[in-house]
This record gives sequence, C-alpha cells and structure tokens, in this order.
Amino acid sequence: MSSDTDEAILYQDDEALHPASERLTPFLTALLAGGCAGTSVDVALFPIDTVKTRLQSPQGFLAAGGFRGIYRGIGAAAAGSAPGAALFFSVYETSKPVVRDLQQRHGILGDNPAISHMVAASIGEAAACLVRVPTEVVKASMQTNAAGSQTLSSAIKTIVADKEAKAFLSPVLGGLYRGYGITLFREIPFALIQFPIYEKLKKEWAAHQGKEDVSPLQAAACGSAGGAIAAAATCPLDVLKTRLMLGKDKKGVPYKNAVDVGRRILAEEGAGTLLSGIQPRVMWISIGGFIFFGSYEGFRSVLMPLDL
Repeated sequence: MSSDTDEAILYQDDEALHPASERLTPFLTALLAGGCAGTSVDVALFPIDTVKTRLQSPQGFLAAGGFRGIYRGIGAAAAGSAPGAALFFSVYETSKPVVRDLQQRHGILGDNPAISHMVAASIGEAAACLVRVPTEVVKASMQTNAAGSQTLSSAIKTIVADKEAKAFLSPVLGGLYRGYGITLFREIPFALIQFPIYEKLKKEWAAHQGKEDVSPLQAAACGSAGGAIAAAATCPLDVLKTRLMLGKDKKGVPYKNAVDVGRRILAEEGAGTLLSGIQPRVMWISIGGFIFFGSYEGFRSVLMPLDL
C-alpha cells in the first residue's frame, strides 16, 4: 500500500474521530505559526516580564534593578521564544489527535476532549522546556543584574562555567538547565488549566455562532481568559522557578532544590512571598495570551490553505 494511500486512510479516520470544530493542524503549519506567535508576544511584553522577575528575586525589586534597564535580557528571550513556541505547538497539535484516537479506541475517561488537550499540552510543554529553560536561566540572570551578566555572551559564559550547579549535565552545560524540573512542574499544571479552557471556550463560541471555528480575535480572547486563570493558580510555582534559576538567595547561599527554596522562603520571608509578582504575571500572561493565541490562529489561518 502506498504512503499516499496510508495518509488518505489516516486522514479519513481522523475526520471521523475529530469533529470539524477541532480541525487538525499540519506539523509544519503549527511549527511556523507557533514560532511567529512566540516571538511576537515575548518581545512585545518583555518589560512586564522583567518587572515580574525582579519582584520575585531574593534581593528585592529595587536591588535587582527596579525600572532601570527594563530591556536587559531581551536578546535571550528573542533567541529562545521562536524555537520554544514552535516546538510546543508542533508537538501539541501532533499529539492531540493521537491522544484523542487512543482515548476513543480504548474508552479512556469517556468521550471527553479535555483529556486529549491536557495530555497533549503536557507533552508539548516537556518538549518546549528543552529550549525554554536555558533561555529563562540566561534571561533571569540578566534581568536581575546578576554578577557576570552584563551582556548576553558574558551571562552565558558565567552560567556555563558554574559546574557545581545541580542541573542536567552540569559538568558540560553548567547551570543552563538549572530549574528544569520546577519549570516543568510549573508549566504542566499551567497547561492543564489553560488549554482545556481555551479549547472549550473556542468550541462553545463557535457553536453559539453556528460556525466551524472562531475568528483569530475570538481565539485570542479565549486564550487570554485561560491564561489569566492559569497564571494566578501557578504563581507560587513560578516564584520557586525564578529563585531556583537565579541559583542563590540574597546572602549568596546556593539553593539545593525546589523543596529547599520553598522551605527557606516560608521560614525567612513568609508565605506571602510565594505570590510575589502575581499582578504583573497575570497581566503579562492575559495580555500575552491574547497576542499569542491571536497571532497563532492568525498565522495558522494564513498557512492552512497552503497545505504545508
């Protein structure tokens, strides 16, 4: 049987399993649309991210730089945003029908599309964090004016030189993957909250209008709503992630792991510190979600007819 015939049969099977309101997105289309969307939002809202990071830093907002040098680290963000977002969406859109197929064939938790959205989003986040974490580590170091992070190149050299960092392949990569575990631990709950809300709102809004799909502007609003809720719920995990990536407290004592970060915050600063930066985080992600999902759906609608 030819590969074209195989693809045709798989496509027909997918059409039977997945309604028109949940159209399949080709891998390359998701890759390109996700990359463009990621760059758009990260560059546009970088100052808000800097304020959030400095509010969460152990030395405090003013000591970390206050409102000075608000664009420090934008080079790292720009370099990592496109591949990170592209990797997420290509894996997410590819995994979603596969998980949905397995769910329906084996009767897992009934015919609930939210399950496939949550599982696919978790797989996508795990893949995207391979790019996102090194970017976040370098960016956070520059945003908080850490020692040796005056420029992008010096920040990377300083982080890679930290062979004592408790991180993945630290003898080779130094502290570049510092905080990978806690980042994943933050991103997966975030995705489990955001994406089912996003997909559900899109589906209900399209059905209310009697259409197969919503417009990019409507999709942006759905993404913004889901993102705002998820951002508030996962703020404590974001604080742990930021502290662990920065590597040490205001006295210069290194953090051992996420549990150590949480224990020391509660003992030395109080539980309220776990909500540091929640206002800019919710604002950044709700506005960012609007731009991100609007851009993604807009780029996707342009690329879909090209059959990439």
